[in-house]
Amino acid sequence: MGYSSILDWIVYNNPLDNTHYPFGDVYNLPYDIGYKLSEVLLGLLAWLINLIVPGNCVSEFLVDDGMMNGLTLVLMAVVIFAIGFIINLTMIWEERKILGRVMDRRATKIGPLGYFQCLADGLKTFMKENIAPKAIDKKIYWWGLSLVIGTSVLLACMVPLSERWFIADYKVGLLILFGIFALAPFLILCAGWSQNNKYSLIGGMRAAELMISYEVPMLIILASTCLLAGSYGINDIISFQNDHMWFIVPEIIGFFVFFICAIAESERVPFDLSEAEAELVEGWQTEYAGMKWGLIMLGDYFRGYVACAFIVILFLGGWAIPTFPTDWWGAEIMFVLKVCFVFAFFAIARGAMPRVRTDQIVNLGWKVLMPLAVVNLAIVVAIKMVGWM
Repeated sequence: MGYSSILDWIVYNNPLDNTHYPFGDVYNLPYDIGYKLSEVLLGLLAWLINLIVPGNCVSEFLVDDGMMNGLTLVLMAVVIFAIGFIINLTMIWEERKILGRVMDRRATKIGPLGYFQCLADGLKTFMKENIAPKAIDKKIYWWGLSLVIGTSVLLACMVPLSERWFIADYKVGLLILFGIFALAPFLILCAGWSQNNKYSLIGGMRAAELMISYEVPMLIILASTCLLAGSYGINDIISFQNDHMWFIVPEIIGFFVFFICAIAESERVPFDLSEAEAELVEGWQTEYAGMKWGLIMLGDYFRGYVACAFIVILFLGGWAIPTFPTDWWGAEIMFVLKVCFVFAFFAIARGAMPRVRTDQIVNLGWKVLMPLAVVNLAIVVAIKMVGWM
């Protein structure tokens, strides 16, 4: 090919026609966005190279299906992370606004409706000095931090926003998400132990102690919901609710149990015992300064987002609304609105409730939440045996 127009190199094709398309016949919106960006970037680069050296093989290689698919997967991950990051910032802004009303003050005021306060705080944290104590276990100190943040971001990216917005097509999505979600307390224990600080160690031990209190009730509720829907797949659970009713109706007990456990799992007030600034300085985060602390806080909100997403998927119909098909055009927006609605109650609980003691959350988990979770499971089994759903 000799000299040619740029329009000969930038051609918007159907991503499903790419021979390396990884999702079969299922349309993926983030992949489509990444594919169009790849066509522009690679097409522009190929045209420039061909303009300098007409008829070269490099230009043809750049617009090949394999090269296009490889860059698309990278850009797809970037798009999904960017949307998840924006949702995370929105939830931080939402919580600050709600806490401002609870405390009878005006809350954030930087930018439109105070939305840019989060960006200002991030910049401030980034500019702080990055220090680490000498007597730490360096490998666990850094790996613990990296894995806590990494698993939180991974979870947020793995949560599908609709049937067409997902990072991978996994059939047992809830089990995968729940398994990664449960890693955080163990990683917090390791990170707290590595700092050679008694306050950090106590915070890590508290995280491990709390895990045995609320993980089991959460797992029982998860099993109950999957039994009711007859599947571990997120799409199947949401479609079943859309065809029958939202699971908050038959599983109202399970909803409240899971809601309490979700607050504890995301380490939020009143169950933030592993941090407990008034008791442990900053808990397991004490020796993480500067941007490390900022990223930990960002990861906490990512886990809060995932906890709210769990509640929406399991009990509130996910991205579906009654009388609408599950693949309607506003599914992603509806899912995010439901997540923000649930998170509003997380924020209200933070502003209205005092922190509980360690023994109180253990007693609550084993003596209250566990029996209620078993009762919820019994109700689900009865519903399935009778054939109501």
